[in-house]
Parts: sequence; C-alpha cells; structure tokens
Amino acid sequence: MIAFLKGQLIESYPTHLIMEVNGIGYLVQVPMTTFEKLPLPPAEVKLLTILQVREDAHTLFGFATAEEKDLFKLLVDYVDGIGPKMALSVLSGMPVALFRQAILNSDSVALSRIKGVGKKTAERIVLELRDRMGVSEVWQTQKQATTPVERNRNDAIMALITLGYKQIDSQKAVTTVQSENPALSTEEMIRAALKLL
Repeated sequence: MIAFLKGQLIESYPTHLIMEVNGIGYLVQVPMTTFEKLPLPPAEVKLLTILQVREDAHTLFGFATAEEKDLFKLLVDYVDGIGPKMALSVLSGMPVALFRQAILNSDSVALSRIKGVGKKTAERIVLELRDRMGVSEVWQTQKQATTPVERNRNDAIMALITLGYKQIDSQKAVTTVQSENPALSTEEMIRAALKLL
C-alpha cells in the first residue's frame, strides 16, 4: 500500500496529475476538490493516496486531505454499486463538510444534484453511510475533547457504535446515563447505556 506521495508536481488536470518522486513519474487520479488545492506545476506537493489493484490495472488515487481520503474509502468500501470513479465524482461534486452534513441530515436530494448520482444512488449513500459518518463525527469530537468527562462520554459512544448501535441511539443513551451520574467511568457508562438500549 502506498500511503502518500511527496515529490514534484509535473502536470495537473482536473481529473488527474503526474508527480515525480525519486525519478519515477506517478499518474494519480484526483477529485476536483484536491485539484483546486494544488499549486501550479512545477511545485513540491504531498498527496495522501490509495492504491487500487485489479487484474488489468494498478490505479493510484490522491487526496489533499485525510477527510477526502476517508470519504473516498467509505464510499467505495460500504456503498454497493459505487466504485472509485463514482466516488471521485461524488468528491468532485460536493465539499466534504457539505457531504457529511447531507448524510447526517439524510438529505438525499442534495446528493442527487451531484453529476452522475441519481435519486436511488443518493438514497443508498445516505442509508449506508449515515451511521458510519456518525462514527467519524464522534471521532472528530473525541480529538477536540478537553476534559476527562468529555473523553469518557465520547469513548462510550464510540464503543456502542462499534457494537452495532446507531449513533443517535448511542448518544441518547450515554447522555441519559451521564446526566444521572456524570462521574461514571467509560466502562460504567457503557454498561448503564447497554441496559437502556
């Protein structure tokens, strides 16, 4: 697996680019959101990458941010009928923050406005990613948590989601448990929340 490339940007186009890394030229497929963040060639750049290996091709996909890369992986790994090219189209059609908001609000209409994404595909994306995007939201909140109480709460919610409970149900249960006794440890909070669920 190639996690990232750091080297000279030789050519860039809205759908792909060529980077030279230690004398080797890499052709990398990119979404528009990444293309828009690139400097004009020649320039030193670093791209996060995913390598897709198939019988007939080895294809590198590049991303300017970890959020773009994570969203690409979610789309390809968890949404039936979406391959890498469609995932790039989705990323090109909507910034990650707006996409995340559309998923959490179950706004399939906004997603269906993306070129190449029909109504049924948009509904499937919302259905498949709603809880997984919830995990991502909790993870982002976890990184920003400053107090032990906030960290315990977020750890408990993550654990419940990992056990298969929906994000919204996990948050409600943990909030209820924590309001009754804020001093609970993560493990105690999980046990109490499981009784409610």
